[in-house]
Amino acid sequence: MKTTSFRNRAVQQPRVLIIVENLPSPFDRRVWQEATALYANGWVVSIICPTGKGFERTHELLEGIHIYRYKLPLEGDGPLSYLVEYFAAISHTFRLAWKVRKNHGFDVIHACNPPDLLFLVGGFFKLLFKSKFVFDHHDINPELFEAKFGKRGTLWRLMVLLERLSFKVADVSLATNESYRRIAIERGGMDPDKVYVVRSGPKLERLRAVPKNDDLKLGRRYLVGYVGVMGKQEGLDYLLKAVHYLVYRLGRSDIQFCLVGGGTSLEQLKQMAIALKVDEYVTFTGRVPDQQLLEVLNTADICVNPDVFNEMNDKSTMNKVMEYMALGKPIVQFDLAEGRFSAGESSVYASPNDPEDLAIQMASLLDNAQRRSAMGELGRARIENELEWKYEVPKLLAAYQALNIVHVR
Repeated sequence: MKTTSFRNRAVQQPRVLIIVENLPSPFDRRVWQEATALYANGWVVSIICPTGKGFERTHELLEGIHIYRYKLPLEGDGPLSYLVEYFAAISHTFRLAWKVRKNHGFDVIHACNPPDLLFLVGGFFKLLFKSKFVFDHHDINPELFEAKFGKRGTLWRLMVLLERLSFKVADVSLATNESYRRIAIERGGMDPDKVYVVRSGPKLERLRAVPKNDDLKLGRRYLVGYVGVMGKQEGLDYLLKAVHYLVYRLGRSDIQFCLVGGGTSLEQLKQMAIALKVDEYVTFTGRVPDQQLLEVLNTADICVNPDVFNEMNDKSTMNKVMEYMALGKPIVQFDLAEGRFSAGESSVYASPNDPEDLAIQMASLLDNAQRRSAMGELGRARIENELEWKYEVPKLLAAYQALNIVHVR
């Protein structure tokens, strides 16, 4: 049915503007899956996000969704650079939100943190135009700050305040797991009835089998795969120490590691691999297209998640773990609460933050082909039967139904 005016809410399609700062769309898989699910269910969807490698266009229409992108001056890696990055991001987001409102309109602003400053945009349009505000809680930023900088203090307390204000402005919030839901309720003061758990389940149609490429093993017998951000809190320094232990203490020269992803610590990690004399055993690909990522993961004999034990990682669901499971890959990771919840028996668990035990667990699993096969099947079955994205879509739609945006499809 054709829209007659912005105020004729009974006969117009509902409209949502999704704003995200830390990754471009459609590269951010959770954001893109949410956007396409809403579009498929009758919503007019627009996205504001930064540019990124392969996503340089400032405006494009993709699968019916309008994407508006802005260029950031730099990627933050310290308090001052984060301040510059976030100021630029908020300024561009306000500018583009006005443009989206003029071109397409929106009834809802759906903000995906980090940072926890996006409530400024949502609150502004809520106050002026009675738009609804959805806070999509991707990261627990006080814990992230502590993980990055190793302390609390004034800036940490500011993170807690900004988080609470985000929940205060929100009409509903989305949590990626039960740990995040508890934070929304207990620390954020959110009404429990307004907090919806929507997990970041993978789409199996994307994570498909492709032919293996044994050239990735560089002549070695086994390949260990990793996909994710190359940052301080991802524990990749522990992984490199584990590689050193495998090679020089356990005498394992038959294992190649392929690490896929980009981030602020990538060059530092490359230098660390050289210093540890394991650079010939570790391939850093940087950020790559999906086809190349799938080639690495399909070739891998096992996959690794070296996220360190801290308050943030213990409470966070890691997308890479479920992507490994979706491809039927057995996993080795440190023992973290949400990591264990997601992977269950499809993973083995090393003692937290112990690179030697991480190495021992990887070697043991690589030497047991039957166990690897069984674990991979368990992980794939858990995704197919419980954690695939299709099981999360009704939860997302329920959260949006609670906003009471009336429309006729």
